[in-house]
Amino acid sequence: MVESHQLRCTHFDAFRFFTEPARPLNITPLTRADQPEREQCGCLHATMDLYKWAWKMGPLVPGELWLDTLALAWKARVLDMEASPYDCRGLGFGVVAVETTEGKAEYVARQRELAEAGRALRSRLVAVLDAAGAR
Repeated sequence: MVESHQLRCTHFDAFRFFTEPARPLNITPLTRADQPEREQCGCLHATMDLYKWAWKMGPLVPGELWLDTLALAWKARVLDMEASPYDCRGLGFGVVAVETTEGKAEYVARQRELAEAGRALRSRLVAVLDAAGAR
């Protein structure tokens, strides 16, 4: 699967776990230094990171927004696990067979839905930072 598709990972924290033979298969080599330029808001991992940043901002973030980022991170992680090469059905997860046309279409549709929800939460987090003068 990996060798027959072009990898398009843009999230450094995911890319750093690629094995040495898999790294050159990614369309773009990634580094921590170029993370701000390369990362895309549609990435599942960037969506999960909204929770990380809400948590790091601590008391600046209203509880409802913090919980919203946690709920979205959970949904993104579920898709991440369901599309992974690991069989997580025993843990109650489904399977998104990204190696098939149907599975790829399901993944893309769900990823877009999560990215759209992430866009709204990202705007709310930025507004919190702006209001606090922390950006």
